[in-house]
Amino acid sequence: MTLPNKFEVIGKGQLPRIHEATLALLAETGVSVHHPEAISIFKKHGARVDGDIVRLPPKMVESCMKTVPAKVHWRARNETNSRILGQGFLVQPIAGPVHVQDLDNGRRTGTLADVANFQKIYQAGTVYDLVGMIAVEPQDIPQKEKHLHLMYEILRHTDKPVNGFMTSGHHARAQLDMMEIAMGGGNVLDNHHCIAVSVGAISPLTWSWDAAETLIRFARRNQIVTVLCAPLAGVTAPISFMGTAVLQNAEILAGITLSQLVNPGTPAAYCPSATAADMRTGGYVTGTPEGIMINTINYQMGLDFYHIPVRAMPGLTDSKTVDYQAGFETMQNLMMAMLAGAHLLNESVGVLDNILTVSYEKTIIDGELIERIKRIVKGIDSDFDLDLCLDAIKDIGPGGTYLLHPATVEHCRDRWAPSISYFGDYNQWEKKGSEDIVVRANRKFKEILASAPEILIDPDTDRALKNYIQLELA
Repeated sequence: MTLPNKFEVIGKGQLPRIHEATLALLAETGVSVHHPEAISIFKKHGARVDGDIVRLPPKMVESCMKTVPAKVHWRARNETNSRILGQGFLVQPIAGPVHVQDLDNGRRTGTLADVANFQKIYQAGTVYDLVGMIAVEPQDIPQKEKHLHLMYEILRHTDKPVNGFMTSGHHARAQLDMMEIAMGGGNVLDNHHCIAVSVGAISPLTWSWDAAETLIRFARRNQIVTVLCAPLAGVTAPISFMGTAVLQNAEILAGITLSQLVNPGTPAAYCPSATAADMRTGGYVTGTPEGIMINTINYQMGLDFYHIPVRAMPGLTDSKTVDYQAGFETMQNLMMAMLAGAHLLNESVGVLDNILTVSYEKTIIDGELIERIKRIVKGIDSDFDLDLCLDAIKDIGPGGTYLLHPATVEHCRDRWAPSISYFGDYNQWEKKGSEDIVVRANRKFKEILASAPEILIDPDTDRALKNYIQLELA
């Protein structure tokens, strides 16, 4: 979907200025890379290395950015669920909370059962394009086994395009191996893009061992890397919007460059995730309008200067519960990111408390927020909605009603309808129990889980995955 009027915060003439500043920063200041093999890869291709500081020549960076595909076929186990990354919006699930919340049990630590539940919800809802990631950290699984059980639950309950998760090297290899088993084996990953992973720099200008290792592993297997950083303007980044945008651009470009040096043509997404610090405390906040404005500068860089897929983190809120604040902060961030043209909407559903908590009810409610914005972004584009309806106006004349007019009867079901909001009158609402939207969302997610299939993989594949897990744990 091409937006006729994208939301922008700076003029296009500023984009080359950011790019040139970024190249100078990477060439002169460099990035700290805590991964010997990554340093060797950079050095082999002409980077200057001084200990763990790697300085990237401008020509290296620019040539690597040109090899990133503008669009990627993201293959699902069920081909009807495959998607194109770089075209329209793809809704990506939440990643990384340590708590889970619902009306019945309040806020608590997450379990593997919760992980499975969220995968079932993502699989069932048409608004959720992608599955996977760590919907909540399961505290009932040993750390050394966690990556295996997470992948198994993702693959067992879904047949949509899969997101993996950043982890250590052999854990990344296990994710890729299990994905290949689920896709039928036979080196399928060599020629198909089936799984993505989110890897990030640590601001300012640092790439950790785990992030670099995961990126290298996925790039070598020709899978999608979504490269991010999360600078905090005023704390881990300059306080100015443009200064943070330049720093963020440099951190992302360093990671994308590494992916292309490992395997030219590796699918990559450009993922700005900055926010403006609460300067009263130095704390991390996600509901501020200034954070999304900083990121919009970088969305413009990814979309209009580098012409590659762009990911946003728009479903964020500082609210601790599903309340009015959660609603307006989430809608603010979703609306701005989608109108700016971001392709991937990460952390888009269920987020509370600065990504520390995932809510079952908010996962359902946020789905409707996204549906609303998609309808707005679609605009007025159908032949019928562009029809002036002069014949109908003449037919009805003054003082009439259009309710039973043939055109109304024919097109009445074309109108957008809510999935969880209530549109009836007050008396009807009272007769139905005066339910808050959170109560309706609570009932909805329970209905989804009650009707979800127990398993979505065939017995042979299930057996192969279980055998792989046992071998990894042996």
